[in-house]
Amino acid sequence: MDELFMKEALKEAYKAYEIKEVPIGAVVVRNGEIVGRGYNQKETLKDATLHAEISAIKDACRNLGGWRLPGCTMYVTLEPCAMCAGALVNARIERLVIGSKDLKTGACGSVINIVQMEKLNHQIDVQYGILEEECSNMLKIFFAELRKYKK
Repeated sequence: MDELFMKEALKEAYKAYEIKEVPIGAVVVRNGEIVGRGYNQKETLKDATLHAEISAIKDACRNLGGWRLPGCTMYVTLEPCAMCAGALVNARIERLVIGSKDLKTGACGSVINIVQMEKLNHQIDVQYGILEEECSNMLKIFFAELRKYKK
């Protein structure tokens, strides 16, 4: 099931890619059903908070009727940043499945680990590497095209 839902997150990332946003996508799943979807839109909508994870959390909260998301798993193509990791903890996401690590700004184990800090009131089970090659390749292609375009 993890690969199936990561493929859905990749579909969301492709939506971002199509509008020239950094291609990161996320889905929130509960009981085997997608309850939230999101992709990066911060450049398009000029809003620093519109990361894929935040959009997917907001969508899930609307669909489920509350701000707490117990029993939910988030699938995201790139390791969340500090802002998104904090939102995941706040929303009480139970499990986080990450396609590719972010060695520069990752806040779920790569640089810092907000989602498993014992001093916080909630910790998240984290799994890395589901469809890692597909997730990282989309980002590599995007940034290669961006560099080529800027020349």
